[in-house]
Amino acid sequence: MEKEQLVSEKQVLGLQLPTDPRWVNIAEISIEEILADHAWCEQKAANTCISLIVKFSEKEELVQQVAPIVAEEWGHFRKVLKELTKRGYKLGKARPDEYVKKLLHFENRQLQKDERVVEKLLISALIEARSCERFRLLSLHMKDEYFKNFYHEFMVSEAGHYKLFLSLAKLYMPEDYVNKRWKEYLEAEVEILKSIELRGDRIH
Repeated sequence: MEKEQLVSEKQVLGLQLPTDPRWVNIAEISIEEILADHAWCEQKAANTCISLIVKFSEKEELVQQVAPIVAEEWGHFRKVLKELTKRGYKLGKARPDEYVKKLLHFENRQLQKDERVVEKLLISALIEARSCERFRLLSLHMKDEYFKNFYHEFMVSEAGHYKLFLSLAKLYMPEDYVNKRWKEYLEAEVEILKSIELRGDRIH
């Protein structure tokens, strides 16, 4: 694992356990599955943003900032779906995301409303950060130049979403509280990643 990768992801995304770059080699073999899983990830991301707006509709800044992401994530879903169709691939059924499921188990649900907002935003931020990291690997190491550019665009977008969710969290609870809880999520994610298989047919 390259030292620069470890430094970059810790400094920029905060991630404590970078993905083994060899994951890309497996993913390239399963490109139909990766594209289908990616499409479903984008669909779930759009639904998550809608859920945030519905659950916390009184949080005006959250609603205003998250609403455009709904459209963007749905646009991403359509873009990946178009790529699948162009190549004669099928979307298939939605597949379970063990990574996200385990992250949700770490969520503290016995909290006041502002703290609950922070929990939801931090989970979204972490999913976006990990997606960004995986897209970065695809954009750097895939053999196909078309896909390198394709995934570079997604990497940039996910990085923006990650930063937005973190900044929103700091509107609703003090920065020290958010930073402490974020660190706890990052540490929990390390254990989650160690507990699940790194699959070439999954983004997470």
